[in-house]
Amino acid sequence: MGTSLLSAIKTKRVSTSFGALAWMKAAAIAGLLVALYHGVLAEMAVDWWTEPAWSQGLLIPPLAGYVAWLRRRETLEIAPQEDLRGVWLTAAGCLLFLLGNLGAEFFLSRMSFVILLVALVWTFWGIGRLRTLAFPFLLLATMVPLPTIVYNALTAPLQLFATSSATSIAQGLGITVFQDGNIINLAHTSLGVEEACSGLNSLSALAVAAILLAYLICFRLRTRMLLILLSVPLAISINVLRVAGTALIADYREEFAMGFYHLFSGWLVFIMGFGLLYGAALALHRFAD
Repeated sequence: MGTSLLSAIKTKRVSTSFGALAWMKAAAIAGLLVALYHGVLAEMAVDWWTEPAWSQGLLIPPLAGYVAWLRRRETLEIAPQEDLRGVWLTAAGCLLFLLGNLGAEFFLSRMSFVILLVALVWTFWGIGRLRTLAFPFLLLATMVPLPTIVYNALTAPLQLFATSSATSIAQGLGITVFQDGNIINLAHTSLGVEEACSGLNSLSALAVAAILLAYLICFRLRTRMLLILLSVPLAISINVLRVAGTALIADYREEFAMGFYHLFSGWLVFIMGFGLLYGAALALHRFAD
């Protein structure tokens, strides 16, 4: 009896000390991450707040955390197993962070944070638990703004496409209009299709919405990928309609087109796009899943 009681006390002490050691390791790793990335994350948060194209980044970390919380039982049911293969990914993440800082390339240093989180989960929890957290990590990756060179390379073609398409729609409806670069010339006024009207803002937001809807509604990988791919032409199309609508209204009432409609149409584009994406997700789930 005494021996059993002593053995139980020793076992409890060992498990308690093991739990305390695990928490100490977690706290040390969290402290290192804060020390390394506090500046990087703060600058990225400023971009989310000040740049309309990346404002959805403010919502992504809470969404990723919520999805991970919903799947916590599935994750914790898998026994943790240390996997040293994750150390190689950890090294790759640290290398990206170093290259990003040395080359002043924000995208690399910011993306290295997500890669390092994946590597740490892989190293300390194993590949099984990592698989259950794949979607939250994918969401986190979308919070990182594109490199400036990529953003600029996409903006100009989208501007010209929106301008030419909107001009064709207006001409088809009998409006006297012609295109000069990214300028739409009407009978009484001219409209410039700026970077903010290129559609890249709505494209990035709808792509994130498509990823979330694909995860929540669709079950097969092919239907999820199809929904995500559909978000690209959908975002571009509704932005063209927005620009065309601005041109049509400006031909009759310029002050209304450049005032209330111009401010409200951005929200209208996103709501319309999200509604169409939701309908597409339901259709894919019903007929293709």
